[in-house]
Amino acid sequence: MNSKILFLLAATIALTQHPLKAQTNRLPDWALGGFVRPAGVNPVIRTDSTAHFYDSLLQREVDWESNDTFNPAAIVKAGKIVVLYRAEDKSGIQIGMRTSRIGYAESKNGTSFKRKRIPVLYPRKDDQQTYEWPGGCEDPRVAVTVDGTYVIFYTQWNRQVPRLGVATSKDLVNWTKHGPIFRKAGDRFVDQPHKSASIVTALKGKKQVIAKVNGKYWMYWGEHGVFAATSDNLVDWQPVTDSSGALKALIRPRKGYFDSGLTECGPPAIITDKGILLLYNGKNQPGDKGDQRFTANTYSAGQVLFDKQNPEKAIARLDVPFLRPMEAFEKSGQYAAGTVFIEGLVYFKKKWILYYGCADSRVGMAVFDPKHPAPGDPLP
Repeated sequence: MNSKILFLLAATIALTQHPLKAQTNRLPDWALGGFVRPAGVNPVIRTDSTAHFYDSLLQREVDWESNDTFNPAAIVKAGKIVVLYRAEDKSGIQIGMRTSRIGYAESKNGTSFKRKRIPVLYPRKDDQQTYEWPGGCEDPRVAVTVDGTYVIFYTQWNRQVPRLGVATSKDLVNWTKHGPIFRKAGDRFVDQPHKSASIVTALKGKKQVIAKVNGKYWMYWGEHGVFAATSDNLVDWQPVTDSSGALKALIRPRKGYFDSGLTECGPPAIITDKGILLLYNGKNQPGDKGDQRFTANTYSAGQVLFDKQNPEKAIARLDVPFLRPMEAFEKSGQYAAGTVFIEGLVYFKKKWILYYGCADSRVGMAVFDPKHPAPGDPLP
């Protein structure tokens, strides 16, 4: 056998025994990241079967965070990071059929948390009970105004129609509920399923605060497409519509991509020097409808950039996720396909920290240090 044939045979055997390494995922200069999971700290929030509180609707003690703790909002308050996370009890047998409540966790370093023993936002005997019971309060996003008013957007789930609710607070513990955000926009909007609100924010010095776009508060929202809404008071919102009066989708899921199933808005959007940056969650469709490099039905994280002068116009979008389920704690739990579901993003000590739900079961975190940029999660 000549030497050339021997060389080719050896190369073939080497490739078979040592598959090619994953591809580096280099992010464009307009994107945020990449985010690195610190070693040995995740998940940062897990279930706690010892936490009880008296539920006024059930009229008994409830193990309110005994089944799952996931999908977190995050904010910086008085030099600490506060994570407001979704917690499920054991009242049902599957996702969406238990009761969810919002818990409070506080950290000085972003990784070690002290939690309150009772939830801070939950269904109760109030004027929102019809929207929130029995499913509860789900999937929060939180931001703060320049004057220190905290605003939380969350899904009100009565197991019939999911609706975006809004509440305000001065301390992140005591919340005033204002009801569905589209309550004054008309029945055709308030009674149509809607969720996942990402209000636009900006960095003012070292603080990330709610900002206006063209004189109005602006949010991106939705899961089957990215939609938008505007407000003058942060409580009452008007959906952005097209010339026929229908909801206007600014981006949609894309066949053959990681976001082929859903494009669900993530943490508060950020005004940067490049535009308005929205981080979102993409669900991958099975088979040739999705990106076959990634697991079917998995949730990964994408980014899209909108024009600052025309916030309805998408000007750039990642074709692959910058964060995807890779660690064991992101691929084991009640959502077996794997999930990194991003909802909380804070600017803390000159770094960006992202908090996300892991497989609908626990809370993880990852860090982007602008002084030491890293690539996105590697591509298979």
